[in-house]
Amino acid sequence: MTHTISTGSTIKPVRISRPAGTARAVRGALLAVGLLLAASAPAQAVSQEDAGGNWFYLTVSPGEPGAGDPRGALVTCDPPLGHAHAERACAELAAVDGDIGGIPPRKTLCPMLYSPVTVHAQGEWNGRPREYDRTFSNGCELAARTGAVFAL
Repeated sequence: MTHTISTGSTIKPVRISRPAGTARAVRGALLAVGLLLAASAPAQAVSQEDAGGNWFYLTVSPGEPGAGDPRGALVTCDPPLGHAHAERACAELAAVDGDIGGIPPRKTLCPMLYSPVTVHAQGEWNGRPREYDRTFSNGCELAARTGAVFAL
């Protein structure tokens, strides 16, 4: 990354380098802060209707549980925010009262290729805690069984 620094009448370009892994650490810290903020919101003295307690912290990891580096997102549904397909994901969640396992599977022809994907969801729907963990054979099976929820 290059910035310019003005020293009196001279402007000099300066290259600023970050240690490897800094961006990943910053992203992880921001996700953790977002999760903490979302988790603490329902504890405030407001009614359930005002709290808007429909949210999930989602992770998607390549491979078996614990094998890959997870991608994560905090998805809120009041209003739908958090990833590119949040509006569709929230509609699918609303149809099953926040029960990801209850999303009806789509009729899709998936290849018989073993490339496992592990997902985890933890959150709250209409004031009730929700959690979901599963490893799918591949990304096609994941999309067929969970719709847009994990389409990070």
